[in-house]
Amino acid sequence: MPAEPEDNLDSVIADLVDDDDDENMEQNGSPLEEMQASAEVEFSGPAVQLTERGADQVRHIREDEDLDEDLCLRVAVEGGGCSGLSYKLGFDYESEEDEVIISQGIKIIVDPKHMMYLKGISVDYPDGLDARGFTFDNPNASETCGCGSSFAT
Repeated sequence: MPAEPEDNLDSVIADLVDDDDDENMEQNGSPLEEMQASAEVEFSGPAVQLTERGADQVRHIREDEDLDEDLCLRVAVEGGGCSGLSYKLGFDYESEEDEVIISQGIKIIVDPKHMMYLKGISVDYPDGLDARGFTFDNPNASETCGCGSSFAT
């Protein structure tokens, strides 16, 4: 019997919100330390934004998971994926260093080191037959993989 859509969504969220990231960062250093954007890439566009469908899904997850109101939506990148950089999306507490963006009434936090890769990105949540899950439209990506979860600049 196939898994219920909520079960699939819960496992996706669990994969995206990985509590071990902080431990790995302490041991291995920042995954962005070795990544450098090409000097020819011009990063432009509005701050990180959510589409209406993306914001609705974030609200739905927050409600279903009964998350602490102080948790914000963190949008980040990390090294890896078939194109070089992968998107990370999850709930986290705001730090003093984070850049804060409000989109569709959702508080989004971004580490300033990641912003150069994310500036102008739009996060959507299509739920049709051909696509379901969070998608990223990044105007700064020079190359993306077929699944849309990684990119290069």
